[in-house]
Amino acid sequence: MKNQLKAGVILSYLSTGISIVIQLIYMPIMIRLLGQSEYGLYSLVSGVVSYLSLFSLGFSGAYLRFFSRFNQRKDKKGLASLNGMFITLFCVLAMAALVCGIILSFFPKQIFGSKLSSSELVEAKILMIILVINMAVTLISSIFDSITSAYEQFIFQRIVGLLSVIINPFVCLPLLLMGYRSIMLVTVAFVISVAKLIVNIWFCFGKLKIPVSFHNFEFGLLREISTFSFFLLLNMVIDQINWNVDKLILSHTNGTREIAVYGVASQINSLFITFSTTISSVFSPRINRIAVEEENYQKEFTDLMIKVGRIQWLLLGLATAGFIVFGKYFIVHIYAGKGYEKAYTASLYLVLPVLIPLIQNVGIEMQRALNKHQFRSLIYFIMAVINVFISIPLAGRFGCVGAAMGTAVSLLVANGLIMNVFYHKVLGINMKLFWREIAKTSKGFVIPVIAGIWIMRTIEFNSIIKYIIWGIIYVLLYCTSIFFISCNKEEKQIILSLVNRKKYEK
Repeated sequence: MKNQLKAGVILSYLSTGISIVIQLIYMPIMIRLLGQSEYGLYSLVSGVVSYLSLFSLGFSGAYLRFFSRFNQRKDKKGLASLNGMFITLFCVLAMAALVCGIILSFFPKQIFGSKLSSSELVEAKILMIILVINMAVTLISSIFDSITSAYEQFIFQRIVGLLSVIINPFVCLPLLLMGYRSIMLVTVAFVISVAKLIVNIWFCFGKLKIPVSFHNFEFGLLREISTFSFFLLLNMVIDQINWNVDKLILSHTNGTREIAVYGVASQINSLFITFSTTISSVFSPRINRIAVEEENYQKEFTDLMIKVGRIQWLLLGLATAGFIVFGKYFIVHIYAGKGYEKAYTASLYLVLPVLIPLIQNVGIEMQRALNKHQFRSLIYFIMAVINVFISIPLAGRFGCVGAAMGTAVSLLVANGLIMNVFYHKVLGINMKLFWREIAKTSKGFVIPVIAGIWIMRTIEFNSIIKYIIWGIIYVLLYCTSIFFISCNKEEKQIILSLVNRKKYEK
């Protein structure tokens, strides 16, 4: 299991790195080939259909907790019943999402607003139908992902994820160059989802040979799972509001071009989120075991949050500082092109506030493991509603930047203040120690920050080659400063082990 964990972390970052590289190469081409209006429509419909993921009702996040309970007792009969219950449940939920989504697709004007043209509304309907079917397949596949994760089969899980990331652009790009549009993009995504579902089913039943029983479901257990999952569902609603409602607001106040600009900012923000959650997701089974088996879980959780948080902070520091220095040129001249200038400002409003929860995201799994995630869900829900009321007037006046401002306010209040108090007071995690450990890394940031300010004020990027050279210089400077000044002994050993495993073992 230890090798699975270590390999899972390495493969996770490998997958994330390749995903980022592919997006940096593929997304600019896709945006230009689709055009601003088409990309805006594609981004809008994808965001709206993602609301159907709420039909999972938070059950996928609950599986790990209840798996740990039966697995710790070595109750194979109970585990078989649990697996059968979850698989049945997700098939029913997927069908409900499919029916609901198909019905909604017949009312595109009511959903997307009057700012869209008649041709855009027709295309939106087709896109929505395909994406709805894809969502149903994804919902069924998600329970098998949860089962694979519970058994700590991270190598298989990350390889499947990596292949899906690689295959999509290699199939879509030639088709885009041949003149196909966004309908083709979502069709390819659907085919990949079906393939992933088939592979997941084969692995769970053929390789893991998971016990499954579709008889004698414990409905008392189902009620307990439902109670636990309700607040996970509420949290999913909050995420949808924070990350997708802005596009819907902009569709009613501005139109597809402004949505396209916000879509670029949202895409950049999602890269930061993906980069951070990659490592924390691997620790989910371990966190659930600590909650079940350890009496002094507070110390274990504090140590784990500090360990993971420091690594995430140092990695995200490189990405964030680099984006502040090089991001504007990157968006306008490399990634999206002219007409997307405001995406840089909108990105900063989304990225900077989200850094706090990103370096603490193992805490989400800790809350779930302890069944104390209800408070976070309620607070986030209140802030998400406030986000909507703030974003509507701001979006009307400032467009995509205004919509991002509303999201930034809710993130800062909920994550920066309230949740840190909750972790410290309720979960017993020593957040004062956490932030002291984060603060210890600050000395290593002095040189990169000074260099970044100097580059922004004195260097004019008038060619991509010049941009890349200065980017490489900045990355090397940051990594060197952080390694020798900010990293502790354990972190240095981790880095050296990746460079030279034999040297680390000695």
